[in-house]
Amino acid sequence: MVLYDANPGENVIIREINLQEKTTRRLEMLGMTKGTKVSVLEKKRSGPMIIKVRGTRVALGRSFVRGIRTEKYE
Repeated sequence: MVLYDANPGENVIIREINLQEKTTRRLEMLGMTKGTKVSVLEKKRSGPMIIKVRGTRVALGRSFVRGIRTEKYE
């Protein structure tokens, strides 16, 4: 599933990032690498999705979260 499909309160693990190379490198600099655990904090109909990565809150636009493949974990 893609990160966009996750709901607030869910925890996921990043499996693959399918975005432009420049964007992928920027996300990796923020700590979003393959195998990283991510918590979904907020998801609104319009506006960014807010997630928690390695203890830091990050807001990502819809086009970005649709390019990040994830898997649920407990």
